[in-house]
Amino acid sequence: KRIVVAGCLVQRHRAKMLEWCPDIDALIGVFDRDRIVEAVRPRHRPRTNSLSRTPPRTGRSLQQLSSNVTSSAPSSNEVLPLPVYSSIAGNAVIARRERELTIQQAPGYFESDAARLRLTPRHYTYLRISEGCNQNCAFCTIPSIRGKMRSKPPEALHAEMQELLADGVFEFNLIGQDTTSYGHDIGYHGPGEGLAGMLRGLDALLRKQGGDATGWLRLMYAYPSCFTDEMIDAIAQLPTVVKYLDMPLQHISDPVLSKMRRHTSRKLIETLLEKLHRRIPGIAIRTTFIAGYPGETDAQHRELVDFIRHAPGSGFAAAGVFPYSPEPGTPAGTAHARGAAIPDAVVQDRLAELYETQQQVVFARHEAMAKAQPEFDVLVDSVTQGESKSKTTGKSGAGEKRVPTQGDCTPDAPTSRHRRLMA
Repeated sequence: KRIVVAGCLVQRHRAKMLEWCPDIDALIGVFDRDRIVEAVRPRHRPRTNSLSRTPPRTGRSLQQLSSNVTSSAPSSNEVLPLPVYSSIAGNAVIARRERELTIQQAPGYFESDAARLRLTPRHYTYLRISEGCNQNCAFCTIPSIRGKMRSKPPEALHAEMQELLADGVFEFNLIGQDTTSYGHDIGYHGPGEGLAGMLRGLDALLRKQGGDATGWLRLMYAYPSCFTDEMIDAIAQLPTVVKYLDMPLQHISDPVLSKMRRHTSRKLIETLLEKLHRRIPGIAIRTTFIAGYPGETDAQHRELVDFIRHAPGSGFAAAGVFPYSPEPGTPAGTAHARGAAIPDAVVQDRLAELYETQQQVVFARHEAMAKAQPEFDVLVDSVTQGESKSKTTGKSGAGEKRVPTQGDCTPDAPTSRHRRLMA
């Protein structure tokens, strides 16, 4: 057995990991996950916990790290510890260079997601279209860990999608730290390119496999300040793109947005939301907000509450609200430490009010839909046989996570057309 630590924690705290846990056998950073097999290979040399081991350094590839042994000639009773294997490239450029890959103007995307063990049910998956972020929001530490924006080339996306389709996937959730900026780093951002061009390419591939019922594309983590008319048209026009958008807004007050370095404003956000609802009737928009951001005033909080209550398009279909959590080394974390922090009790009160307001919005939306009785295509997640009738649980294109129905739906059909039964 071996202890292998991988991911963001290693990338961020590589110099401290062995101090925290001396028994670690291998460390794998976010740019080096393709070397995980080397890290878990069995070792035959005995180990001991009595001797410390040298922690890894940024930019070093997989290699043995010497132990801090006080004597060069161990006694016959002394057992040397296994060396720690480490692969923690400091950034994507270093990782590419170590693999002797061509480095052009931008580092680009080089990891392959094709050969992976999926933990989701067979019929849906997450398709990563990019990694890293160039936005540098004041509260976020992701760029310091994941690095700059790196888009996965369209041809790589197509190849991966074909493999996943062959494996039975129906719904593809498109993810990245900033999906709206897709293609900008690799020169794929001209007319007909970028996110809109990528969506059109994936839509064409899905329909080529068997028509509009072949699959769904769901866009996640869109950044509001970069959303173009061409992107809106793609969502509105493409039959395989569900009319759903996950777009974190974080706040609506201009002073708070400025402190957050969100590169947008209340006016721009409201204009975008109105345009989305006007050009994509019935679109479901999910978002997230931060409660108790450093320096947030009562008036700014009230502005956010009012915005949630009266947001364009009868409000948000769903909203996640999170208390501000300081990240060391970020501008917001520094401001928090220097006295701009909101008292915890106030943060919790604001959080509760935001949740309650959004809940009222959702209840009103559901009541309106129950009266209108719209129909949705539903992707069936499970079928439970009861005493009298079967029940199915699934997800609509609009993002309703649980859609209980009764009828003739079977797990053999990936989608069925059912009238939504409102609870």
